[in-house]
Amino acid sequence: MITVVGTGTGAPLPPDAEEALGGAGLVVGARRHLDRAALPDTASRIVLGPLAPALDAIERYLEKAERAAEAQAAAETAARTGTSAAGAAGDTPDRTNPAAWATGQGRVVVLASGDPGFFGIVRALAERFGAGRLDVRPGVSSVATAFARAGLTWDDAVVVSAHGRDLRTAVNVCRAHPKVAVLTGPGSGPAELGAALRSGDRMLVVASALGSGSGSGERVERVTPAEAAVRDWGQAVNVVLCLDESRLLSPARTIAGPAPTPSRWALAESEFAHRDSMITKFEVRALALARLGPRLGDHVWDIGAGSGSVAVECARLGAAVTAVEKTRDGVERVRANAAAHGVDVTAVHGAAPTVLSDLPDPDAVFVGGGGRELPAIVTACARRARRSVVVAMAALDRVPAVRDALVLAGLDCEGVLLQSSRLAPLPGDVTRLAATNPVFLLWGVRPPAHSEGVTQ
Repeated sequence: MITVVGTGTGAPLPPDAEEALGGAGLVVGARRHLDRAALPDTASRIVLGPLAPALDAIERYLEKAERAAEAQAAAETAARTGTSAAGAAGDTPDRTNPAAWATGQGRVVVLASGDPGFFGIVRALAERFGAGRLDVRPGVSSVATAFARAGLTWDDAVVVSAHGRDLRTAVNVCRAHPKVAVLTGPGSGPAELGAALRSGDRMLVVASALGSGSGSGERVERVTPAEAAVRDWGQAVNVVLCLDESRLLSPARTIAGPAPTPSRWALAESEFAHRDSMITKFEVRALALARLGPRLGDHVWDIGAGSGSVAVECARLGAAVTAVEKTRDGVERVRANAAAHGVDVTAVHGAAPTVLSDLPDPDAVFVGGGGRELPAIVTACARRARRSVVVAMAALDRVPAVRDALVLAGLDCEGVLLQSSRLAPLPGDVTRLAATNPVFLLWGVRPPAHSEGVTQ
């Protein structure tokens, strides 16, 4: 059995955890955990660095303990029956060595920060040794503590780890959701997060050295992303809360985590403000969304956004979205539609492909406008998209150039011509079919061998 003790945020260990340590033969943990715990003098210690060597050492210890237990059982059997231990358990001197029994009798105790089942070592231990061999004693996680210090509920928060992971996923989640907790790591701390979110409207709550007490280094500071970007935060940061202060209090929840994905998409054109029917029709939007695959942690570009209908729908499905629109009234329309649907969309005023160089790389791109610049726009987007590019166009003449741009960028290209007719009423309580304008939809997908998956 491996006892995994969550140390919480530094509070004294509960009595059952102290008892587990008292019977430990091997204790594994970070140096700060080992230094602060009352360990038996006879216990061996392993300071956690790279995880694999520690797991190997635990496995060797457990195997030795099992051999010692078998030897002890054989010796007890021999004492009862009058036979030799070697005859009872085979001629293996190590198994009859009392010193080996003593080494093997102590339990393995792993000390871990916070709740070890929450982005913690329990996953690695369960994968290696099986969940049935774990006795987990959880502590209070740093995320729960940080929200408590901020006086906020967190059942409606999204939690994302940037510890040993690409920061871009955390940044995209912060841009898309009003309440996010980011577990930090070297190179993925408040400064890096603040630099990536500098142009946004979020507030950061940086929680450092949680549990050590205000007189011993604990700090909980509210800063803007720009302020966070220029600070040297050191190594003691536990978690950063990224908050949209206008939307901190949500209604009572039934399901924890981000808001459920919408029950419908490809919304009717009437649900968006638009000019002169300049909007991607819902039939086209439905297939475009299927090929874009927007999801939590993604960043999607909507180029030539117009009303922003595609941008808004991607945001409703959890992605961070940047909408590029060359007209000022179009930019305001995008912002108004995003606000009406309760989502965050970053609207950028400017013409593609010129403005694209200033944007973070996208996972997927929708191109719904472009005119004569369309091939150049598609080329620029296809070179930077991590997963897919979807292009909608009405002009047949532009299809070959767009297809070539996708293929030359290394994407696998497919496409369809969408022609739909909608039911429409006629006088006399009868119905006709009203044809919509045909639209070509082409999409390019980066082959799996070259695509970069998002770490969740």
